[in-house]
Amino acid sequence: MGLPLVGETFGFFAPHKSFSIGNFLQEHRSRYGKVFKSYLFGSPTIVSCDLELNTFVLQNEDRLFQSSYPKPVRDILGKHSLMLVTGDLHKKFRSIEISLINEFKCKPDFLRYVDKLCVSLMKSWRGNQLVLFSKEAKQFSFNLMLMNLLDMEPGEPQGLQLLEDFLTFMKGFVSIPINLPWTPYAKAVKARTRISSTLKQVLKDRENRKDVEVVGPAKGDPFDEILLKGHLSDAEKVSILLDLLLAGYETTSGLLSLLVYFLAQSPRALQKLKDEHSALRRMKKKGEPLNWEDYKKMEFTIMVINETVRCGNLVKFVHREAIKDVEFKGYHIPAGWKILPILSAVHLDPSLHENPSEFNPWRWTDPATSKKVIPFGGGLRICPGSEVAKLEAAFFLHHLVLNYRWTMKEDDYPMLYPYMEFQRGLLIDLEAETSQF
Repeated sequence: MGLPLVGETFGFFAPHKSFSIGNFLQEHRSRYGKVFKSYLFGSPTIVSCDLELNTFVLQNEDRLFQSSYPKPVRDILGKHSLMLVTGDLHKKFRSIEISLINEFKCKPDFLRYVDKLCVSLMKSWRGNQLVLFSKEAKQFSFNLMLMNLLDMEPGEPQGLQLLEDFLTFMKGFVSIPINLPWTPYAKAVKARTRISSTLKQVLKDRENRKDVEVVGPAKGDPFDEILLKGHLSDAEKVSILLDLLLAGYETTSGLLSLLVYFLAQSPRALQKLKDEHSALRRMKKKGEPLNWEDYKKMEFTIMVINETVRCGNLVKFVHREAIKDVEFKGYHIPAGWKILPILSAVHLDPSLHENPSEFNPWRWTDPATSKKVIPFGGGLRICPGSEVAKLEAAFFLHHLVLNYRWTMKEDDYPMLYPYMEFQRGLLIDLEAETSQF
């Protein structure tokens, strides 16, 4: 169970490559099996690297288990975060967030904006050989969320400040909670306060705005219909916006960086991807934006995205707590104990996936693969925006593979801290394709 008070938390937190499970889990799994107990985050904890148990935990939300994040995480996210609330309040907030996502994800205006932003980014790289891709991906995905949720155009001072605060927020979100001024945790708490203040001002401006033409995917303003008239307190509205910004920004930017990383090392997959998107582009007029029907034709692209999520592991684990005593496969989980379903351990389990560390999109031709991968959680808390992240990534790949070739400039790789980040920012050497569409 580790040292007094801290248990084995520091060992569990040790950074490692995201396409591995790390030394801590490797050693403990070898010694104790896929399910073992420890003392983590100040509590006795069950650690599960087992697909069946993880699925069982995720599918029994509010019946046998509930979300239970450590106090430092709650302090940063706020008590109204969708990750933290339970029961009826969780259902209410989740319904509102899903309604907002569904309102814009299939709308032509939203899709045209995603396509337009992709084209704009590709053009901005003309004449540049070296691009720090991780930074570009974060800016791109955050601009998408700002436009769709807050009607902010790229480059607005308020949006730039929000992005800077979000970068600080993410570094402290899953850091060791030492509340001293210079620590990532303390900086994240302050950044969260600034983000909340900015979002409150945005809400106030929207409520005071009258007869102003709305540009972009928010035309028709589902935001006002769903959120501002949803009988929510200001704190609840801010928390919902923060949830959507956090999920949309972090998932999409991380996914884009991982796609560039894995495809740079898989020429065969990259060529197959180029063939698919070249064929799709030949069916469209020059300059014609992509639409929902185009997205549904990107069969290999979706396989690439799914395999990237499996290999790259944007989310390593989630926090749950047993509401009552639970018996499962001979294991006894006492009421009140924490349980950590380790998603990455399932994705990299050699008993479930052949050569699990190998990036192989073709493994997804087997329908059974999807039952052995749980990157977006499951049950009542499955990520509501996963389809939007895939769509944005697919549109981005379309323009990237048709316009550029790229190579890794430095020896870089994705690390879990446990949030996913590239150590050197993923510096790539770009070369424009001669036959651009």
